[in-house]
Order: sequence, then structure tokens, then C-alpha cells
Amino acid sequence: MGLQAYLLLAAAVFAIGLFGVLTRRNAVGILLGIELMLNAVNINLVAFSRFNGDLAGMVFALFTIAITVAEVAVGLAIVIVIFRVRKTVEADRLDLLKG
Repeated sequence: MGLQAYLLLAAAVFAIGLFGVLTRRNAVGILLGIELMLNAVNINLVAFSRFNGDLAGMVFALFTIAITVAEVAVGLAIVIVIFRVRKTVEADRLDLLKG
């Protein structure tokens, strides 16, 4: 399997994630779309690392996975707090910063 197949897979995953971010109203669905987009970037990092023969891309992909886990934990904690305060997680109704 060549590099082009991995790049097409990453582009498809990124497009699905972007579609999820743009069409979902639920905050959890938006977070899942962002996660898909970040995973597409990781696929690209690993594919280029593999075909260039160095480990830097794979190490960087592992680092971004660790950062992504922390981002998910913080994002879900924020969503839970917003749900407790507003009783909804729809992104259209989240206006906590308005006066």
C-alpha cells in the first residue's frame, strides 16, 4: 500500500470530522468531530514518518495523542458543567458569556 492510500484515508477522515463539526448542534458531537480531524493529522504524521524512514513523525503523533486525551478530558468536563448549569449541551444555546 502506497503513501497515496494513507493520504486519501486521512483526507476522508478529516472530511468526515469537518462535516461533523459543521453540522452538529450537540457539543459532544462537535468534540467528536474535532477528534476525528486530529486523528486524520496523526494518520498523516505516521504515514510520512513511515515512508521517510524516520521515527520523528511517530513520536510526534504519540505526543499529539497524549495532548488530545487531555483536551478531551477538559472539553468533556466543560460540557458537563455547562449541562449542570444550563440543562442543555446544544451549541446554539450556549451563551454563558453574554451579559
